[in-house]
Amino acid sequence: MKPTPRRFINVFILAMLNLSVMASLRNLPIIAEYGWESAFFYLLVATIFLFPAALISAELATGWSQTGGIYIWVKEAFGPGWGFFAVWMQWIHNATWFPAILSFSATALAYLFNPALAENKMFLLSSVLIGFWGFTIFNYFGLKTSAWFSTIGVIAGTIIPGLLLIYLGIHWIAGSNPLQIEFSVEALVPRITGIKDIVFITGLFLAFGGLEVSAVHAREVQNPQKSFPKAILIAALTALVLYVAGALAVAIMIPKEQISVVSGLMEAFNLFFQNMGLAWAIIPIGFMIILGAVGELNAWIIGPIRALHATAKHGDLPPFLQKLNKHGMPSHLLLFQAIVVTFASFVFFFMPNASAAFWILSAMSAQLYLLMYILMFMAAIKLRYSHGHIERPYKIPYRMHGIWFLGSLGAISSLFAFLVGFIPPEQLSVGSLWFYDGFLIIGIGLMCIIPYIIYRNRDPSWTPKEEEKE
Repeated sequence: MKPTPRRFINVFILAMLNLSVMASLRNLPIIAEYGWESAFFYLLVATIFLFPAALISAELATGWSQTGGIYIWVKEAFGPGWGFFAVWMQWIHNATWFPAILSFSATALAYLFNPALAENKMFLLSSVLIGFWGFTIFNYFGLKTSAWFSTIGVIAGTIIPGLLLIYLGIHWIAGSNPLQIEFSVEALVPRITGIKDIVFITGLFLAFGGLEVSAVHAREVQNPQKSFPKAILIAALTALVLYVAGALAVAIMIPKEQISVVSGLMEAFNLFFQNMGLAWAIIPIGFMIILGAVGELNAWIIGPIRALHATAKHGDLPPFLQKLNKHGMPSHLLLFQAIVVTFASFVFFFMPNASAAFWILSAMSAQLYLLMYILMFMAAIKLRYSHGHIERPYKIPYRMHGIWFLGSLGAISSLFAFLVGFIPPEQLSVGSLWFYDGFLIIGIGLMCIIPYIIYRNRDPSWTPKEEEKE
């Protein structure tokens, strides 16, 4: 019998891991184009998606604290086939998201030395591939090192620059500088004339996703029953403050039509520092932003992979993908993930510009992820009926009314955002509508068919021996 794993993740580290997979300054330019209305959209998505997801994740994580996360929850509710599909969606959405986050890091790096490189497709592709393969190798050396790196990254590269951005925004207003947005009650309420006015909302769902990922680390968490709800609440509230105030800081300085989805954050910082006579400060803040982005990337590289690997205990993965190295990391799955991301990265050569490539990758990532969330919300409702006897140290209040309300709200809002993702934003030149929707439909269809084929063709020999399951 193997010894119980050492529990080294406390509430603080768990909250930082949650924040590292959810909070990212890269999302600020996406919503900053809405100006003062961005606060309305952030609060709206937080109400209809973030808080339902946070509360339901807390209940499920404390009721089923064994390693596996979304796979265990959906499997217990709807069976192993749907459980495998859900964890596959949680993992595979990263294949298109990883190039997007690394392209954001690459543009931040380019802005420090040669801003023209921010739209150079070869530079972006090279940076994506070198960065991702480097962090894949880094994660071969164990979870503890990886967790601490993500914690440092989110503090130094997301929280500190985010707070600085908010401070600089306040300083800009106090200095009677020209404002690019109007602050009024009327301006807070969006002027929506059609569905295309809210297509960026899909990006917000992706921005607020990820709170369920930390559940895969349950066996390494100190007192998971109490730690999960506290850590989730801390991360959710911190992310909301950073997003709302940070997006407004970008919007007040840069005209709406000039905000770049990829490099808008660095442009805002540069304008701030130029105005204050601190042009030199763009270099250290740029490196901090890069650190925050790669810290987020690092947290996402291993979290969903470990959840997917948990299905190996039930024989859902081929033996080749079940292999663990001496540090207990799923080395062959990490390698397979890096290969998939490499192929996805070549979309940069087929889009008109970097911003268009960034958006279509983000849109597909969000849509794949939202399929998983729909299953998670439905599973939470189902488990109240089928597994009501399972003790849940944290339980959504108001009994069945509470779980039905939050589960339905989360599922319906996720479905709406999924459908909106097929509409290209007017603010970006994405080329042909046929290519845009065709890319999304074929990509999503392919990603859904693969887990079905794997599950239908699984073999009894894939199930590890009893002594190998732990």
